[in-house]
Amino acid sequence: QVQLVESGGGLVQAGGSLRLSCANSGIIFRINNMGWYRQAPGNQRELVARISRVATTNYADSVKGRFTISRDNAKNTVYLQMNSLKPEDTGLYYCNTDPPTPVWGQGTQVTVSS
Repeated sequence: QVQLVESGGGLVQAGGSLRLSCANSGIIFRINNMGWYRQAPGNQRELVARISRVATTNYADSVKGRFTISRDNAKNTVYLQMNSLKPEDTGLYYCNTDPPTPVWGQGTQVTVSS
């Protein structure tokens, strides 16, 4: 059974930083590409960062240079370091495989105040 548990969100002022974590179980983590997805109010969920099974990374243009995705295969965990946060980064953040499984966690809320 796939389980994805995100944590680390919070309320932060513009320019601040947060580090998100996602613990995985039920998937063979080390052979999967993993992604962080964001759903802003009124918008569809979008992929903002991706890391391959060999740790190649890709980012949406909106977060490039500010966000860093990483993974720890020994801990079945993927991270998202978010720096220089902007109000438009506000949303629910989820992790999943890329492409995503049908199972989603509860997400972690990130709110950036101006």
